[in-house]
Amino acid sequence: MINIAESHRIEFKQILTDTLEKEVVAFLNYREGGVIYIGVDNNGTVFGCKNPDDVQLKIKDRLKNNIAPSCLGLFEVILEKIESKDIVKIIVASGREMPYYIKKQGMSSRGCFVRIGSSSEPMNEMMIEDLFARRVKNSLSKIKSHRQDLSFEQLKIYYDEKGLKLNDKFASNLELLTEDGYYNYVAYLLADTNGISVKVAKYGGVDKVDLVENNEYGYGSLIKATHKVLDKLDIENKTAAKITSKTRIEKPLWHKVALREAVINAIVHNDYTTENPPVFEIYRDRIEITSSGGLSTIKNLEDFFGGYSKPINRELMRVYKDMGLVEHLGSGLARILKVYGKESFSVSQNFMKNIFYSSDQASDQASDQASDQAILMFCKEPKSMSEIMQFVGMSHKTYFRNTVLRPLLEGGLLVPTIADNPKSPKQKYIMKKL
Repeated sequence: MINIAESHRIEFKQILTDTLEKEVVAFLNYREGGVIYIGVDNNGTVFGCKNPDDVQLKIKDRLKNNIAPSCLGLFEVILEKIESKDIVKIIVASGREMPYYIKKQGMSSRGCFVRIGSSSEPMNEMMIEDLFARRVKNSLSKIKSHRQDLSFEQLKIYYDEKGLKLNDKFASNLELLTEDGYYNYVAYLLADTNGISVKVAKYGGVDKVDLVENNEYGYGSLIKATHKVLDKLDIENKTAAKITSKTRIEKPLWHKVALREAVINAIVHNDYTTENPPVFEIYRDRIEITSSGGLSTIKNLEDFFGGYSKPINRELMRVYKDMGLVEHLGSGLARILKVYGKESFSVSQNFMKNIFYSSDQASDQASDQASDQAILMFCKEPKSMSEIMQFVGMSHKTYFRNTVLRPLLEGGLLVPTIADNPKSPKQKYIMKKL
């Protein structure tokens, strides 16, 4: 048995059936998207999937050709093993061009579905008309590039390096054309030359007064600019050392995986219709990553932090997945939250910012004001996490928990006072008695 049940976001199918498009359309039209498992029956019994490679190809072909508007970049087909059996997992993101529908049935109650509880139900005409009236029509694929003399040699090189070939119809296949055959804004962003520049600024202090470096990467393929930004930040992500009474702990200024995911998210999910590219700013104590969009595009913070993927630029998302820069839908956010928590996000109506404080800043604070031994002496009497944070002079909860508190707990030097409920709001910590 699989350890989850069918729900508003989960659908089981023992075999691939003719209702696949219906289920996918329902998830595309649902604000949280969903996941479909092929090879699991309605009761959660795992049967496995015969010829899984063939099934994956059929799924991709059917979803590409049988659903409108295009849902390319909004779904992902993954092979997983459960109980040593092959399962095909389809991750479906919520779309921005609702209502989605089955092409042969048209935009009608027979073609439009939405997820209600654990089933996919047909939409009524009023719901269809309302969604169509509110449809996001200014997606990048629909905006005509102001330049049509575009070339894509750099993009072809990147695809070649991944063992993928772009044929003569690549512009159509990658959705780089408007409905009337002109290059769209996605094509403009990926072209060899354009007017988009991604900035990486470095300051000598904790504000913008002392500008040390101002690098611009762009005026060319956004893929190339992405690699340039990642390379620059990798150079800046130096190793900091914290000396304790027992050992020397070395770590980069910023968590490498989380930083990379934040960079990719900012570039792929930026609202380029504002003509504001992402900005990366390095300060003495932190790095700030700012992208356009904010609440104007994600709408709901609870859904956003819940990991319900709703790609703003699905065409870019598709290309970045081809390049191996994006793994699975929604996976990047989880990696950031695991290290830096929700408090590292600052979201306004039109902008989103990630603020990652550097490890040497946190380590220096901890080293200057309290060594591990001093923390243990401080906790001879039970102390709450906030009291310990105040003692060591740190304010970032997630970072304190991962770099200071957790090593002391795992080392058996500190013990929780409420061991059977680690997340209790009344939790305190005390030095372990020898």
